[in-house]
Amino acid sequence: MDSSHPSQQHAETRLVTSGRDTKAQKGFVNPPVFHGSTVLYPTAEDLHAHRGEFTYGRHGSPTTKAFQETLMALEGPQCAGVGIVPSGLSAISTTLLSVLKAGDHLLVCDNVYRPSRNFCNGMLTRYGVETTYFDPMLGAGIDKLFKPNTRAVLVEAPGSQSFEMPDIRAIAEVAHGRGALVIDDNTWATPLYHRSLEQGVDISMQAATKYIGGHSDIMFGTISANAKAWPQVAEGIRLLGVCAGPDDVFLALRGLRTLSVRLAQHHRSGLDMARWLASRPEVARVLHPGLETDPGHAIWKRDFTGASGLFSIVLKPAPQKAVDTMLNTLKLFGMGFSWGGFESLAIPFDCDAYRTATKWSPGGPTLRLHIGLESVDDLKADLDRGFAALKAAM
Repeated sequence: MDSSHPSQQHAETRLVTSGRDTKAQKGFVNPPVFHGSTVLYPTAEDLHAHRGEFTYGRHGSPTTKAFQETLMALEGPQCAGVGIVPSGLSAISTTLLSVLKAGDHLLVCDNVYRPSRNFCNGMLTRYGVETTYFDPMLGAGIDKLFKPNTRAVLVEAPGSQSFEMPDIRAIAEVAHGRGALVIDDNTWATPLYHRSLEQGVDISMQAATKYIGGHSDIMFGTISANAKAWPQVAEGIRLLGVCAGPDDVFLALRGLRTLSVRLAQHHRSGLDMARWLASRPEVARVLHPGLETDPGHAIWKRDFTGASGLFSIVLKPAPQKAVDTMLNTLKLFGMGFSWGGFESLAIPFDCDAYRTATKWSPGGPTLRLHIGLESVDDLKADLDRGFAALKAAM
């Protein structure tokens, strides 16, 4: 491997070196944060021609350029462009509005992020787009759900609550044979552990609020696309006028620089905790594709190079009051509706009310856990106290 050429460098190196121009930055390692709307042109001729690397604050700055170049380097050679939007949900909505029109049909994994589902059932329905939900484990069997007007398939691998692992390669082969785009919510693994654009995905989205930010202090979304889909995405971003604030762009870029070391720790700690929880008498099942016993493990092992710290557990039957007592006992696991930061989290969830293509019947209360950067020994001790409280409240 010629490590002097960026395309031959490891991902960890590209995360550190891409998007940096220390000469332009007067020797500083990081680019400055450009707070600006107006960009001045030197001549009337330049103004008429919109000539210049940067033309208006909404369209980008040296800070956003540095972030986009770094994420493109991580996504790999299939990435033709990266769009920046103000949240993960904005990445989803902007993408779908960019590639769909009235009269189109959309296929969506039944395990998709619930706000994605709300957007499809709400705004897309009002705009005349029909959505059909499908079993995440359907694979190539998705072929029978296609209609003449099916324009795209949205998958989430794995689902961020129930953790089924769809076979993206099989789905992409069918979709492309039908002339449809494949859209992947890649927030769980990030392109560091899942280069989905190299596996048949046309558009890869992330809630960069999570692992790219990494510190629970920004709202941010990214849309990466291949050469086929990027023109539609770029036009959609321009027409919708979405953009992210300069401080959040800077913090996202800072997060990218340390993504490899943080995610490696989440991977190790997450699997350690998942295996420990699988041995607990209070736990009926652990939903984590990195475990050999998980139904999605073979696909995860084939397509992914690592796992994040997010997974779920199914408890043995217990009243909600006892589960709440357990949650209230925990000290290191906070209760909050996000993940990807340095802190551990635990929330109860129930997919039954909104699954339509599959039946959610886990057999007991379910908790989603995010394993942060704390000591796993301390986290185990915290959960051990929580399980004791659960048992006492039964």
